[in-house]
Amino acid sequence: MTIWKKPLNLEQLNLTSKNTLIEHLQIEYTEFSDNSISATMPVAHITHQPLGMLHGGASVVLAETLGSVAANMCVDDQHFCVGLDINANHIRAMRTGVVTGTASPIHLGVSTQVWQINLTDEKERLICSSRLTIAVKKIKSKAGK
Repeated sequence: MTIWKKPLNLEQLNLTSKNTLIEHLQIEYTEFSDNSISATMPVAHITHQPLGMLHGGASVVLAETLGSVAANMCVDDQHFCVGLDINANHIRAMRTGVVTGTASPIHLGVSTQVWQINLTDEKERLICSSRLTIAVKKIKSKAGK
């Protein structure tokens, strides 16, 4: 059974990245299943730190992007989700290639969600393990109610 409350369309998701940090880092949504969503990001000059390795901050951007999008796809149209806390353990360095992130839920509650996001290299070796805590908020009506 799927966790998604909104229809997932990779083409539409990728269009939402236009003129954002997501587009700048060339993050691309690539796959989803009934309970996970994945995206890729190049490991190249735009995502490097000065020593020529994948920047930890770029890894966190990919993780938060996936977890936030996934969280918002798991709530109805009367709610939205925002990040509360993220942590990341950087396990292995990468200098070139493509990193793939996959977000899966740990907890889908009424007021909070927790997502596990693992980043792997092309050989499916763990690069970064991240956990994102999300606040689920109700959209206020324009009438101020």
